[in-house]
Amino acid sequence: MDIIKPSQKWHRYSTNNGLCLNGDCKEIITKYMLKNYAGKVQLIFTSPPFPLNRKKNYGNLNGDEYIDWLCSIGGLLKSLLSEDGSLVIELGNAWNPGEPTVSTLPIEALLALKNRCDFHLCQEFIYYNPAKLPGPTEWVNKRRERVKDSFTRIWWLSNSPHPKSNNSNVLQEYSSQMKKLIKRGSYNSGLRPSEHKISDTAFSNNNLGSIPANVLIASNTTSNDPYLIKCKEQELSIHPARMPYTIPSFFIKMLTDEKDLVFDCFAGSNTTGKCAEMLNRMWISTEINCEYFEGSKLRF
Repeated sequence: MDIIKPSQKWHRYSTNNGLCLNGDCKEIITKYMLKNYAGKVQLIFTSPPFPLNRKKNYGNLNGDEYIDWLCSIGGLLKSLLSEDGSLVIELGNAWNPGEPTVSTLPIEALLALKNRCDFHLCQEFIYYNPAKLPGPTEWVNKRRERVKDSFTRIWWLSNSPHPKSNNSNVLQEYSSQMKKLIKRGSYNSGLRPSEHKISDTAFSNNNLGSIPANVLIASNTTSNDPYLIKCKEQELSIHPARMPYTIPSFFIKMLTDEKDLVFDCFAGSNTTGKCAEMLNRMWISTEINCEYFEGSKLRF
């Protein structure tokens, strides 16, 4: 698939496999993406601004306004997806203002996105960041009433109950104990207290790795990332909510094949585009913030 350059004068940069555009995602989807790629995107992987109570530089809404905004974009994204395509979206946690209670807005937003836009919910993933700083500060660090909030949810949605997917592409290395079981070729089979029966051959086949869980563990603490170094050298703002390569790479591997098209409408520092490029997928990204867009060039 060739990436068609838009005729509109959005600032952009491109690679052999991809294109990044600087502008509002709704405008770009309406005027460019839907005209050229309706029904052709295999994976949309994105992390929109979270519904936070404190305003951030990269923008965020709250309440019904946030839900309506997210669903308005979700309807456009649905039109871009192929019949067996997937939308994978990170929705972070939020707290109610002035008290140590968790807001249900992210869950409400997810349900509204699913129901209003007629998506199927394939699976929930947990992205656990063991290096995340303690927060919310008032309730965790100062008053000591809560423990730190260190995970976000990633939701896998699709047009079909059976989107393209292959967990063989994301197998994890066997543990040393599992390698011993395979080598021995036997296991303590039989009926377990749970009434689950394990056969004699349950652990005798070498499937080249174990099927991963839906808990993804990744930190983003490296200080020698070329993106960080180059942004500092050129005095560009570093995106405050960068996604580690591990996360988009996992979904790109599992839900797409080489040369499939991947789209990220909230690119930030364009980790998704970089991962797609490294995995030989076609990609398109959009980012509204000019400085984050300029910094994202440095990944390439």
